[in-house]
Parts: sequence; C-alpha cells; structure tokens
Amino acid sequence: MKNLANCKPSESLRQMNRIRKSVEKWLKVTDIMEIRRRLPKLEELPITDDLNERERIITENAKRRAEQARQNLSDMLDEILEKHPDETLEVLALCCFIEPEDVDNHPTSEYLKAFYELISDEGVLGFFSLLMQQGATNSSPASQA
Repeated sequence: MKNLANCKPSESLRQMNRIRKSVEKWLKVTDIMEIRRRLPKLEELPITDDLNERERIITENAKRRAEQARQNLSDMLDEILEKHPDETLEVLALCCFIEPEDVDNHPTSEYLKAFYELISDEGVLGFFSLLMQQGATNSSPASQA
C-alpha cells in the first residue's frame, strides 16, 4: 500500500499538507496534547542526610511517573480508538493516499502494515513530530490570543 513513507517526492507535498490539516483537527478533538501534559503528584525531595529516605522518595516518584505514563497512554488510546475513530482513520487514510470516505475499501491488515512502515521511517516520524510540536504551540494560551 502506498503511504507517506514509500511515495514519490512528487506525490508527497500536497498530501503532507492534507495530512497537516487533518492532524490539526485530530489534535483538537482528541485533546492528545492535554493528556500528554498530565503529570503525577510527586513527593518533594527533602534536603536531608538520610540517603534511605531520599532513595525511597526517588523510587516512589519514578513509580508515580511510570503509572501516569501508562494512564496517559490508556487515555490517549481511548480517545483515538474509541471516542474519535473516524478522525483517526482519516489521518491514517490520508497517510496511505486513500480518500477518507474510501477507508473501508481496504482491510485493516493493510493499514496496520502501513502504520508500522510509517512509524519505522525517520523522515515520517520527523514530519509528525513537527506537527505535534506545532499542535502544542497552537494549543497554548499565547497562540490563541
């Protein structure tokens, strides 16, 4: 299946702009950037000579961070797969040069293969990282003024 990772350069620019617009909408409806910002409540590290206490707090804070990361991932998956599957499929379809209204004309296995190819391509990851950074910038209060 043709996708952003294996298309010709002459095909990519217009499609990248369509993807950019779709991702912008996707970021707004899924609120992914806000979910990513959720942080656990951490215990402050006291100034003390008690190394055991400091180590306990460091270990506990690491557990809290890991648990929050798992919860954030679960919440993001709920948003993109359950609450907003149409918007998610639109982005994936556009990454595969398929019109969103034709998304069901291909088996899921083709999209999964394409998805793994997309996330394995350094250039594609860079493109999406840029879109995510732009999404983070656009969702800040300063950019909305």
